[in-house]
Amino acid sequence: MNRIARSSLVDLGVLSVLSLLAIAGYETSFGGLDFLAAALAGVVVGTLAAVLGTVLRLNVLVTVLLGVVLYFLVGTPFVMPGEAFLVVLPTLTSLAGLAVGAVHGWADILTIAAPVEAPDYVAAVPYAAAAVVSLVGGMLVLRWLPARRTPLRAAVLVVGPVLLFLSGILLGTDQAFLAAVRGVAFAAVALTWIAWRRGASVEAGGEGAVRLRRRKLTGSVIVVAGAVVIGSVAGLAVAPVAPDRFVLRDRVVPPFDPLEFPSPLAGYREYTKELAESPVFVVDGLEPGDALRLAAMDSYTGRLWNVAGPEEAAADGGYSIVGSTLPAPELADLGGARSIEVEVAAYSDVWLPTVGYGSTLELLDRGSAERAGDVRYNPAAGTAVLTSGAAEGTRYRLDARVQVQPEDTEIVDVPVARLALPTVENLPDVVAAKAEEFAGEAPSPIEQLRNVERALKTTGFLSHGLASDAVASRAGHGADRLIELFTRSRMVGDEEQYAAAMALMARHLGYPSRVVMGYAPEVPEGGGTVEVLGGDVTAWVEVPFEGVGWVAFHPTPDNVDVPQEQTPKPKSEPQPQVRQPPRAEQAQDELLTTTEIDDTDDEDRDRPFQLPAWAWIVIASIGVPAALLLLPMLVVAIAKRRRRAIRHRGTADRRVAGAWEELVDRYAELGFEPPEQSSRLQTARSLERQLDEQGLGDVRIAGRAPLSAIAATVDRDVFGGEDLESASVDRRWTEADAAAAAVAAAAGRMRRFVARYRLRRRR
Repeated sequence: MNRIARSSLVDLGVLSVLSLLAIAGYETSFGGLDFLAAALAGVVVGTLAAVLGTVLRLNVLVTVLLGVVLYFLVGTPFVMPGEAFLVVLPTLTSLAGLAVGAVHGWADILTIAAPVEAPDYVAAVPYAAAAVVSLVGGMLVLRWLPARRTPLRAAVLVVGPVLLFLSGILLGTDQAFLAAVRGVAFAAVALTWIAWRRGASVEAGGEGAVRLRRRKLTGSVIVVAGAVVIGSVAGLAVAPVAPDRFVLRDRVVPPFDPLEFPSPLAGYREYTKELAESPVFVVDGLEPGDALRLAAMDSYTGRLWNVAGPEEAAADGGYSIVGSTLPAPELADLGGARSIEVEVAAYSDVWLPTVGYGSTLELLDRGSAERAGDVRYNPAAGTAVLTSGAAEGTRYRLDARVQVQPEDTEIVDVPVARLALPTVENLPDVVAAKAEEFAGEAPSPIEQLRNVERALKTTGFLSHGLASDAVASRAGHGADRLIELFTRSRMVGDEEQYAAAMALMARHLGYPSRVVMGYAPEVPEGGGTVEVLGGDVTAWVEVPFEGVGWVAFHPTPDNVDVPQEQTPKPKSEPQPQVRQPPRAEQAQDELLTTTEIDDTDDEDRDRPFQLPAWAWIVIASIGVPAALLLLPMLVVAIAKRRRRAIRHRGTADRRVAGAWEELVDRYAELGFEPPEQSSRLQTARSLERQLDEQGLGDVRIAGRAPLSAIAATVDRDVFGGEDLESASVDRRWTEADAAAAAVAAAAGRMRRFVARYRLRRRR
């Protein structure tokens, strides 16, 4: 066994201190210093493995394997204590978490909103990082540095802690954790150690040794003092402010894209017609007057309001992965607290109903631990998403605080907050004209907005388009539907149309606005458990005010008694009676046709026709190969024609979806590999990537429209909630056929020939 010198133990201690100073930068990501327990455990594991490998004279490979074993044996109580057996013993779940966390935890930290709390294995990142740096540094200290103690070798050992320091900056947030203090302390310890070790191998005795130690001490003090002064001044002078700090999480786009899902507002009539009397949620903890928020939509394309995608969500930052702790909104005046529990009933979608602006959200149903990383939250909108989907039986608990709704007199002099929301497209002229008419000459934003709200609420009528309603009301909130709302003799619609119209009016007046869809159940005094029915669905408008937050507006009228337009019935003029002539009854002539029957016997007629032998040989030699070649092609062609005919049937939206299915099948028959389970947009991007990989990227131009554009158009038609004309359906089929023909022409004759024998039916 080898003995370890005292100087080497000091070196190990210095490296451990430097590693802990460096890894403390993770505090901004984890929102506290609890992770330091895991980091300290990693330092101990790495250092212990290096020491044991040196003492037992193990080679480098065996020492590394020993470090891996210690990593898994020791890590459970520090990284995933909830999964430990008898507090300290590892389990299969904790061992898997330690492995996954060391590999994928880095990406999770970048995509999870701070503070990072889920999934549990994320704490393996500082644990693994400290263990690796301590193991490598420890082996260098014990095996490489004693051979020649030079300043250069000592400086090399500092590289590991420096990388840890940089990782704490890159994986953190734009708010640094004691950057100046940690930086100066790190530099002081490192420089002192390097200076003190300089010349340690020089032997001197008596007065020379004392003089050498005095010079080393004086030089070290001067170097450290200079480093502290220069580092402090330079840090204060050139340290970037928070928005200018370079952190990786600001360069990473969260994986959730709301545009991959249909707009919640597009399915508004499904609640009022099919689910009006069905419980969609069971909620406990609501107070009278509370409304559940499902989604906040701030992007309008002329066809529908939708949640802005990650590239357009400049004002609120979009949806990001969160743990059980939810980030607070930047613009809100929060009041009363709420703690609700929600159980999903007749509902199936990714949007989770919330109340106010959440502070914590915890899944409670079976399998919630595995789905904890599927939660996305938008603090500015106060809405949450479960990417794996919420269905019957999904349960969760939400702690939140509600936005204070001020009196109009309190904000009459408050300006509207200037937020960069997505640009509104295809705003109808009649909506803009009505916005100016309804707003009038009011001097303040709140007065103009209340005027618009009051005009819609008092002059319009409410109708959900039910059979029991006095007047029909068409679904949808596209430009054509809103034009109809204002050009008919009476304004008739429901929350879908009135909220969409007022949000567009506010945008025209220059005010940021969004449409919020949710539920307004009747909550009895004292609260309790409430069944939220589909008929409780509602929508309203929100506009932000400086220092106040998003103020709600409810423009939907309560009056359902639409006056009937009296249309005079045309008077019938009596016609003179004309006596009809008597009907002539004619006897039917019996038509007889004589047929001559040839009873003559003809021997030639009874003799069968016979081909010569050479003809049979020619037919067999040509017909059999032709049959083997053409019959399968004929069968496949008939099946494809039948498949195409089936997709041409049904409602307009199903026929549009059938055009996309036909396009994807024809790509697959040409040898491309579309994903089996994905959205249309994901499928289009996958096929476009395969076109580029196979050198067929020019097909997008030849096909007149890119696949991604066709997929987006089909999604809008299918999920738009509007009646489609036959011309639109035919246009989608024409675009799909053109794209398929273009790629077939570019693929070559052989692939087109093979495609004739392929039949792929997507399930």
